[in-house]
Amino acid sequence: MNLTKNWAAVLDDYVIDLAWSPDDTRLAATSASGATGVFEKTSGDQLHRLPGHEDGANCLAWQPVPAGAPAVSLATGGQDGCVKFWDTLTGQHTASAALGAGWVEHLAWRPAPKKETAGAAALLAAACGRDLVFLNPDASVRHRCPRAPKTISALAWQPAGGCLAAAYFGGVQLRDADDFIVQKEFPYSNGIHALVWSPDDRWLVSGNQDPSVHLWIPESGLELHMSGYEGKVKCLAFDPAARWLATGGGRDVCVWDCSGAGPEGREPLQLSHEAPLCALAFQHRRSLLASASADGVIMLWDIADGKPRRLAVVRMPSPATKLAWSADDAKLAIGSEKGALYVLAYES
Repeated sequence: MNLTKNWAAVLDDYVIDLAWSPDDTRLAATSASGATGVFEKTSGDQLHRLPGHEDGANCLAWQPVPAGAPAVSLATGGQDGCVKFWDTLTGQHTASAALGAGWVEHLAWRPAPKKETAGAAALLAAACGRDLVFLNPDASVRHRCPRAPKTISALAWQPAGGCLAAAYFGGVQLRDADDFIVQKEFPYSNGIHALVWSPDDRWLVSGNQDPSVHLWIPESGLELHMSGYEGKVKCLAFDPAARWLATGGGRDVCVWDCSGAGPEGREPLQLSHEAPLCALAFQHRRSLLASASADGVIMLWDIADGKPRRLAVVRMPSPATKLAWSADDAKLAIGSEKGALYVLAYES
């Protein structure tokens, strides 16, 4: 098993966000200065350069599509307080939503509906300072929520699409996707940097400033807490089976076993780097984990049986900012601090 260079491109600034299109044909990457590139998956040819946000960009998100349908719409959020929508087939700007005076730092589309909920309309959650706004694909406002007590620091949709988790200093709110009412609120007396749901909808996990990891089972109200990290926990990732939770708050990846009663009382797997971690990403079909550290090293691990094996090590010219696997797990996209975009091919 190995990771080899497939193609590379250069943006005009720090790669602040990237994501593969839902139809797995293109990669979008945005730079901190505001422009977004759309690249063909296999060749790396740049299909479009979207001018983005004049004051700088923070995030992007592809609109989900049904299986077999082409992915078209991409949303970007910027320091201008706007969400912009783009047609990635033509490279045209289609609509904008001005949310406020703050920065739009988080975007999250409601997951594509499953068969039993087919007909649920597309919905984009956008966080701008303390404001949480739900937008339609044409940029019209579906709902504007009352302002959060503090700046919203992370968003995460429940995989089933029934509710959105929104974090701020002091807690997490779960809002219903249909009536937007707060279903539950979980107090937490510190800053929250990252949120992730387990793929089976069971666990909601936060990576925290204190530094620690906190887990909730929203259905029962059970809470678990793991502390002792070297630094702030900003990296979280679940494997597709919802068993392994990878966390990064120092030089080691701590991987917790969330099966059964959960990680409490269990020792985590330790995957060592020589520098602080900056990104984590599990493949979509297997328990193969990519981890990146601040010295530019990317490692690939197999942890399926609980006995970690390091499969590959790649040294990059500069630290990674983001990691993302393509839907078929054949490509690993890496954004870097120096504005370079790399795509590695995974060979089993």
